[in-house]
Amino acid sequence: MIAKLVLVAACALIDTDGRVLLAERPAGKTMAGLWEFPGGKVETGERPEETLIRELKEELGIVVREPCLAPLTFASHAYADFHLLMPLYVCRRWEGKVEAKEGQRLAWVRPNRLREYQMPPADEPLIAHLTTLL
Repeated sequence: MIAKLVLVAACALIDTDGRVLLAERPAGKTMAGLWEFPGGKVETGERPEETLIRELKEELGIVVREPCLAPLTFASHAYADFHLLMPLYVCRRWEGKVEAKEGQRLAWVRPNRLREYQMPPADEPLIAHLTTLL
């Protein structure tokens, strides 16, 4: 059986202190309580960069411009009922103040402490790429 392919774009927002933003998945969502890089599902006809611009505004209230999104790596992970393909972008510049617009908890985390936060299985391999970059 061929699993459904789900394309999700994620972003590692990096502040001036070199910390990475993580968001906790809220109650009621799959994998609630796990920490992840902000982002969301790529809608039909949308490019991953457009998804991130839309999602970061909706979830965090910030404005990100496409030239500020740099692709870093991607995750390809088989879950029980779907296969996730997730490009991870890095962003160091945005407009506005990061705020939890959907009731999610947020944490600015030093790269060497990212493994202290429980993440979905697809996100975990991305940590090594970030720690190497930072």
